[in-house]
Amino acid sequence: MLLKNGSKGEDVKKLQEKLGLAADGAFGPGTEAKVKEWQAANGLGADGIVGDGTWTKMFGSQITVASTGVVVVSVDNLSRYFKLDALKGHIPDAVIAQIPDTAAKFGITNNLRLAHFLAQCGHESGGFKAVSENLNYRAKGLRGIFAKYFSTDAKALEYERKPEKIANLVYGGRMGNGAEATGEGFKFRGRGYIQLTGKDNYTRFDKTVEDDILANPDLVATKYPLASAAFFFNSNSLWAICDKGADDATVTAVTKRVNGGTIGLPDRLKHFKEYYSLLS
Repeated sequence: MLLKNGSKGEDVKKLQEKLGLAADGAFGPGTEAKVKEWQAANGLGADGIVGDGTWTKMFGSQITVASTGVVVVSVDNLSRYFKLDALKGHIPDAVIAQIPDTAAKFGITNNLRLAHFLAQCGHESGGFKAVSENLNYRAKGLRGIFAKYFSTDAKALEYERKPEKIANLVYGGRMGNGAEATGEGFKFRGRGYIQLTGKDNYTRFDKTVEDDILANPDLVATKYPLASAAFFFNSNSLWAICDKGADDATVTAVTKRVNGGTIGLPDRLKHFKEYYSLLS
């Protein structure tokens, strides 16, 4: 659950009705101000954003997503709600162990969301194996994938099989990273099951965990591969898409947001159906 200025839909209407506002379904400055007022009066941080904590306190420990009828539960009950034992043998135990805390923090509040999320993470990471971006490209690969930066064979050959040098060139000066010479392109390269990339994203994720991620970015790969992926889903409002259903069209829509296209769609569909069946 994440509603903020700019959000629209039935859940916004429900929120506005609760706050005594005209329920037009559009979360604007007026709704934001009323949310802040309600949060302050109820002992919550008054940021004007309705996440799981605000929503649960406002509507109770068990609610229904208005647009879909999907039942979600409070974060206190997530460990009991999810049938995580059913996933054993299908997902690595180390991943299963990360699910309760990750779900509670980043809005994975029902089995439908969890199945969509795990299917995408599993595919993007090659079966929950890849947690750090592989930039060990040959010259031909650089010319094809990063043609903007390698317009000649000579330039590609100069950088061939030099991951750190490649990352600093292609990621330097963007996504919050400093110029190529700062080394931040490599420092903040893709990590986690859905490749958290760029200093801006690392900075935002850093605010959600206790560890100093900016000083220790490898923790995204070693300690927070699942949490960083859930942060991506939550920050990009993917849960609203997941809540639309368990059909192929919804898996395709989620895939497009994660992948930018539909690469690997058959595998994502296969695992979504597998996980959703196990969890249901």
